[in-house]
Amino acid sequence: MGDPQPLREVMAADRLLLTPEEAAEVLRVGRTTVYALMKSGDLRPVHIGRSCRISQAELGRYVRRLEASSSRPQPSPDAA
Repeated sequence: MGDPQPLREVMAADRLLLTPEEAAEVLRVGRTTVYALMKSGDLRPVHIGRSCRISQAELGRYVRRLEASSSRPQPSPDAA
């Protein structure tokens, strides 16, 4: 069988809300990238008091949007 998932990853998969650091691990990007995506509006965080969290559903929405935009045919640079 394949390698077992680290306990931290299994626990993060069961959480409804993730910290920006945990979201970065899920997306396999840097923490700074997650904060930049939140600032640009590409990722919509949930604020609870002073804490900022990102829902699993929001991460899924973001990835689906990326997939949809990459599947569209890109115009040729020569087409003008």
